Amino acid sequence: MTFDAPFLDHHEHDLDAAERITYRIEQSFRYDYDSPVESVRQRLVVVPPARHGDVHRRAHRVDVTGADSRRRMRQDVAGNTIVRVRAPRVESSVEFRVAAVLERVRGDGPPTLPSSALTDPRLLRTTRLTAADDRLRQLTADLMRDGDRGLDLADRICVKVHALIAYEYGVTTVATTAAEALAFGRGVCQDTAHLMLALCHLAGLPARYVSGHLLGQGGTHAWVEVLVPDRDQAVAVAFDPCHGRRAHAGYVTVATGRDYADVAPTSGSYVGAPGGRLTTSRHVGVIAAA
Repeated sequence: MTFDAPFLDHHEHDLDAAERITYRIEQSFRYDYDSPVESVRQRLVVVPPARHGDVHRRAHRVDVTGADSRRRMRQDVAGNTIVRVRAPRVESSVEFRVAAVLERVRGDGPPTLPSSALTDPRLLRTTRLTAADDRLRQLTADLMRDGDRGLDLADRICVKVHALIAYEYGVTTVATTAAEALAFGRGVCQDTAHLMLALCHLAGLPARYVSGHLLGQGGTHAWVEVLVPDRDQAVAVAFDPCHGRRAHAGYVTVATGRDYADVAPTSGSYVGAPGGRLTTSRHVGVIAAA
């Protein structure tokens, strides 16, 4: 698999009808400091899983420039790939870059989990970012009044969240809760994901936060997977409440968790003067489709 194949114009292809789609991801995070810093410890959640439903990771690479470093890669309890980097000293800047090639194989099916996931507390309990208030409880009761359950209810929640939160960048932060975003009536994809999660959990639907990429969008995207029973296992069905729809072949998953805090693309610490500046870049596209 090559990391330098040119991107195609994905608008010219019917990706949902394609038998195979190959994607390339290039993403970087650069930290600049006014003076040398020490004991840099970085946690990166940027490498897609080896497999997520019908998407397979065919190749990947993580590079660190600007400092001598050690790295360790492992899977967390949710199956996410976590890269931890340690650098004893950074003189002025350090950059973390990831490249990955993924292939979607039509017919390989949605993500599946053991049936025990349907009752997993991690997928049913609220977190600080998805905690309920009276307005959320009343909204859930209204959504359930017609008796919808399962995916029908998840569809209703997704559409409702889209109607309640107008997209606006800069009015919320990564610490904004679902209840706060609902009160604002404005926010970004992580806010709509948190709100949908809060409503799903109140309705008894097991669901999880998804961090990934949406073709044609400038930054990392967030959506929700709702788990439903399928014979002797659970199937994860993806919903994008930011756009009020189910996910399609333009979505590529990187990680899943209880909320944003579990899967923040980059986080870490260092010893030194405050004021480090983060610059990011991202290129995600299709390099083959047939």
